[in-house]
Amino acid sequence: MSEEHEINCPRVKLGKQGLEVSKLGFGCAGLTGGYHDPLPEEVVIQVIKDAFRKGITFFDTADVYGANANEILVGKALKQLPRDKVQLATKFGLVSATPSRMQINGTPEYIRKCCEASLKRLDVDYIDLYYQHRVDKSVPIEDTMEELMKLVAEGKIKYIGLSEASPDIIRRAHAVHPITAVQMEWSLWTRDIEEEIVPLCRDLGIGIVTYSPLGRGFFAGRAVLPANGYLV
Repeated sequence: MSEEHEINCPRVKLGKQGLEVSKLGFGCAGLTGGYHDPLPEEVVIQVIKDAFRKGITFFDTADVYGANANEILVGKALKQLPRDKVQLATKFGLVSATPSRMQINGTPEYIRKCCEASLKRLDVDYIDLYYQHRVDKSVPIEDTMEELMKLVAEGKIKYIGLSEASPDIIRRAHAVHPITAVQMEWSLWTRDIEEEIVPLCRDLGIGIVTYSPLGRGFFAGRAVLPANGYLV
């Protein structure tokens, strides 16, 4: 079932490989408890549908959000929206995260396993933008990219992204296959990427997707502390 947009949200090209998204994206992490108690399924679905009616077509989730629950709920909401008008982003590689430790896996075998599992949970035939959630320093980025290239060739993902990657990793990954987007924290109080990452992405034609642009609610008049004390 499709619904007409009530608001015409501006659109933008993300990178130079052809991906076009709504200029305002919807980060889905908080829907399943990233910042507060998880929302009921019917509320999650309605929130996503309302966002779409307002012109937002770019939805961002990850396998680790809500211990897989986020992808499942996003997938249920997408069933009530026209798939060809939605740009769906999800992520792999962050196995678990606590305030003291991150477990990361960027091996080719794990990437394929994650992709297949995300496709099943989301109940879609393809993922528009597939991010490496965090870089696995024990695996050459070239090996990770080679497997992602295979997934592109198989039609399981359309575009490749990186999250929280260094300039060197971005250059090396982009040399193997064009990177469409780099996701980084960027706001009035988090400006680190302006020195190297922003100029590099501009030179390479890579889009930048910012997370926490409102300082996790601080610049919207409401500060938010994640329930688990750790942000991913």
